[in-house]
Amino acid sequence: MVKYTFKDIKVVPSSSDFIDIVLSKTQRKTPTQIHARMQIARIRSFYMRKVKFCQSTFNEKITIIIEQFPKLDNIHPFYADLINVLYDKDHYKLALGQLNTCRALIDKIGKDYVKLMKYADSLYACKQLKRAAFGRMATLMRKQKAALGYLEQVRQHLSRLPTIDPEERTLLLTGFPNVGKSSFINKITRADVEVQNYAFTTKSLYVGHMDYQYLRWQVIDSPGVLDRPLEERNTIEMQAITALAHLNCCIIFILDLDPLCKYSIFQQITLFRSLKALWVTKPVLFVCNKTDLRPTTELTPEETEAIQSLQSESNLIQIMEMSNLTETNTMDVRNKACDILLAHRLHIKAQTNKLKKVAHRIFVAKPQKRDSKARPAFIPASVQAKREANAMETDDQSITTTKDLEEVAGGHGLYNIDLRKYWDLKNDDWQYDAVPEIYNGKNVSDFVDSDIWEKLKALEEEEKEIEVTMEELAANQPEDPMALDSDDELIYDEIQYQKKKRVAQRSTRIARNHAPRPRKNVQERTFSAMQDHLEDLGYDLDVLENRKNLVAERARETREMRGRAKEAVRTAISQAREASVIREQSRDRSKSAVRKPGKGMSSIGATVQSRKMLHHSLKKLGTLGKRGSADRQIICKMPKHLFTGKRGIGKTDRR
Repeated sequence: MVKYTFKDIKVVPSSSDFIDIVLSKTQRKTPTQIHARMQIARIRSFYMRKVKFCQSTFNEKITIIIEQFPKLDNIHPFYADLINVLYDKDHYKLALGQLNTCRALIDKIGKDYVKLMKYADSLYACKQLKRAAFGRMATLMRKQKAALGYLEQVRQHLSRLPTIDPEERTLLLTGFPNVGKSSFINKITRADVEVQNYAFTTKSLYVGHMDYQYLRWQVIDSPGVLDRPLEERNTIEMQAITALAHLNCCIIFILDLDPLCKYSIFQQITLFRSLKALWVTKPVLFVCNKTDLRPTTELTPEETEAIQSLQSESNLIQIMEMSNLTETNTMDVRNKACDILLAHRLHIKAQTNKLKKVAHRIFVAKPQKRDSKARPAFIPASVQAKREANAMETDDQSITTTKDLEEVAGGHGLYNIDLRKYWDLKNDDWQYDAVPEIYNGKNVSDFVDSDIWEKLKALEEEEKEIEVTMEELAANQPEDPMALDSDDELIYDEIQYQKKKRVAQRSTRIARNHAPRPRKNVQERTFSAMQDHLEDLGYDLDVLENRKNLVAERARETREMRGRAKEAVRTAISQAREASVIREQSRDRSKSAVRKPGKGMSSIGATVQSRKMLHHSLKKLGTLGKRGSADRQIICKMPKHLFTGKRGIGKTDRR
């Protein structure tokens, strides 16, 4: 089934917006820095890239527009004629053709100016060629203003069209204006079409959907059609004519029997006959509507004869009556239309020659009998006996089928078949037992004990005996001499509370991210106190004193050495600064002369040459490390022309 996604067509920008989009993208996606001191090949490449990118962007945007709009030769004739009726096929093709020509011209401009840039000899010449290319491309797009505006209007209208599948089972409502077509579609579908008491309330095609016999149907409400020549019909009427001509559907022609209707019965029948060429091969249901205002029994003999004569003109025409107001025969008309359409579709399929086309590829094997011996199918004796018993029950009319049970229970939709009687269980009495429940992935019946109630009763009696025994023991137990009275218990509870409080405070204090502080008595110890303590312990203080003096002397020497080293460093730094000042003050400085070959060099000349090569390689590395033409850099964060009010009258040329 072909799906027409007219709602997915993207918005068509205006010509000015189109130019702004493309030029802005070119500015954002291509390098922006170029300098006159660069090599001319690099300058040419810079501007060629901009022209090529702009040309390819124009091509891409225009191609998307051309490809998204439907091609009238490749879509269903219904949609092709509908687009012709609504938008004029010639104008539509002309707009797309203009865009196609514009795309080819822009491609040619891009190629021509890229060729011209190959011969430009300066940055100014390249820049002027780039501006000329952009200007010519923009001028071409400005000329497409009318075509782009027309295509945008077509896109908006296409997106509002209903989605009609030409191959779907379809009921098409037609007739004079204000005869009850919209009321009928509102009754049989979920559509909500406007209904008013004036003509041409419906100005376009409306689609509603319904289900019948488990199939999906679409019902189309078409605008009213007047009885006049084809060339005099307007756009609203031509939509209905297009649907009648190209959709394989069942046509429901609604006739208004209201005596106050502006169109007589004979005029409506004349319109029906004038449209005969459109429905000659389609099933037609001729419906007499508004029978609540004027029943068919009150029609004149001439009117009755005129209506009945239609059925004799073709075998595909059937006549029915209905009333939308009282909903008399409304659903019968719907069902009848669906049935005749299904029968017609089956008849059409049966008339095809598909079997003849594939018959030569089909081989039908016909085996030949090799002897006269009979070889009947083997049927076991038990199966044969069961069949005979069932046949006897059927003959006695004593067997009740599932179909009989369904009719007794109310018919299809109300009766649920009993599947349990077909269960194959060990005991047939188990078929209607309660099904065990599943809890936590386990079958409850696997854990049910048949003696659970007796065991529970015995357990409760045992618990009561234990409780009585505990009470007796508590009553016979002597009082504890260490037991606390009420005042002591209060004091004990307070002590426990304060203890828990101290523990909580300590844990909170430790939890803080602070280093533990040493005790004060450790901080206040002196060397003399340490000596007294060591003498008490029996240590020789002379050895410790010599050790202390030796360590102090070494520390003093280390400090002196560090001081002399720092002084030497300060002196060297000051001398280097003085030398750099002298070098800066001197304008010319001769290169250091090479007195001897370098390490690994065979001669002084080779040493000099290696230094030159090193300098040249470092120069290239320095060049690569600098800012290039592709680096994104905003030199001026707040350009004045964007932050100081409106521009004056002048040329807007910042590209």
